Amino acid sequence: MVVVQLLGGLGNQLYQYAIGRQIALTNDAPLKLELSKVAKDPLRTYRLKHFKIEAEIATPDDVIQAKGGAGMIGRLLRRLDRFKPYYRRFWVKERHFHFDPKILTISGTVFLDGFWQSEAYFKSIEKKLREELALRSKLSACSERIAQTMQNTTSVSLHVRRGDYAANPDIYYNCPLEYYQNAIAKIKSRVENPHFFVFSDDPAWTRVNLTINDPTTFVTHNGVDRDYEDLWLISQCKHHIIANSTFSWWGAWLCSQPGKTIIAPKQWAWQAKYNHKERIPEEWETL
Repeated sequence: MVVVQLLGGLGNQLYQYAIGRQIALTNDAPLKLELSKVAKDPLRTYRLKHFKIEAEIATPDDVIQAKGGAGMIGRLLRRLDRFKPYYRRFWVKERHFHFDPKILTISGTVFLDGFWQSEAYFKSIEKKLREELALRSKLSACSERIAQTMQNTTSVSLHVRRGDYAANPDIYYNCPLEYYQNAIAKIKSRVENPHFFVFSDDPAWTRVNLTINDPTTFVTHNGVDRDYEDLWLISQCKHHIIANSTFSWWGAWLCSQPGKTIIAPKQWAWQAKYNHKERIPEEWETL
């Protein structure tokens, strides 16, 4: 049994599901999702139910079993677990933010605790993941109309994340307007007649500050309760300009368009530990 702890928003939950699914498939084991941290987060909810995932919700007994059991025996096993190599423990905590190949050698019952933000953790099951991360929930009529326009144009998604980033600039790196201007110029040098589809948690800011002299659709109808539709819509575009956001990272990654151009920010965060090279797939471009 593989139990993976979910935390954070939709983008983070997708990373956590992906690594859990990889290890579960390798070991021919069931995957279960632990939701206690999501349940306590006032800003986040469980989002993976909107996708065709292959996992169950972990029960309290599942979590106890994965963490070595209950009572005195469980406590003893957890003490002894500390003497094993970290990747051979039954409670495996992420040690750092870049790819750690030893994680993929895990076997047996395990509880995974971390963010796991690297494609390398699940690259080998990419085809299966793309199938499982198709939407289960029905699209709204508005999303269906926008998706049709995306299919009929040279569609380019552009995601601007502000929210907590803009409110706490000393803590979070906020992509400057120059990044978006340069990315738009690069896209226009590559493709003819682009149609930009703008996604943001601050649509008013994007309307005022983004200068795009091409057809532009500001996608604003879904809101936080239907963020999974926005992520799916991003994936329907043919090219992408993402923010330093796991949300638009996944939207671009799920795009199946051949010859797609994906532009990502070279700097992801103020802290160097978050700017690891495995974050951005090799075939994407950075600015």
